[in-house]
Amino acid sequence: MNKEVAFTTPYVHIEGVYAAPVDSEFTSADDVDRDGVRVGVKKGSAYDLYLSRTLRHATVVRGDEGVDVFHAESLDVAAGIRQPMTAHVARRTELRLLEPAFMMIRQAMGTTKERRPRTTQFLSELVTELVASGFVAEALRRSGQDPALAAPTPV
Repeated sequence: MNKEVAFTTPYVHIEGVYAAPVDSEFTSADDVDRDGVRVGVKKGSAYDLYLSRTLRHATVVRGDEGVDVFHAESLDVAAGIRQPMTAHVARRTELRLLEPAFMMIRQAMGTTKERRPRTTQFLSELVTELVASGFVAEALRRSGQDPALAAPTPV
């Protein structure tokens, strides 16, 4: 955890997933990190950073869009955010998603740790209330995003 920022509970969960050809040998996302495997990513995206730090054997290939570089260079897999990747795969019968997701971004609010502890507690309680009430899901829907991105209500 960051030593300078105090985070609230998350209000949105964003999954990173892989798409691969239906006839590839990959059976799950766990199969991707192997020597010789090339992964197409959108340069500078959160999943570019994540995969660059976590993949030990596979090679990250960057482009303006992960699926574009995947197709243009005949790469092994494409990486991206679940909702756009799901839509892309739905239009391309030669592709399938690999499960499970390879990463989860837990989007949250943050404030400096120098603030009073009550500030962070208040923000976390507010975020929890906004998620539980459906406000976050409705705001996502109104902005054209998938309401399913709303984080689950903390227990």
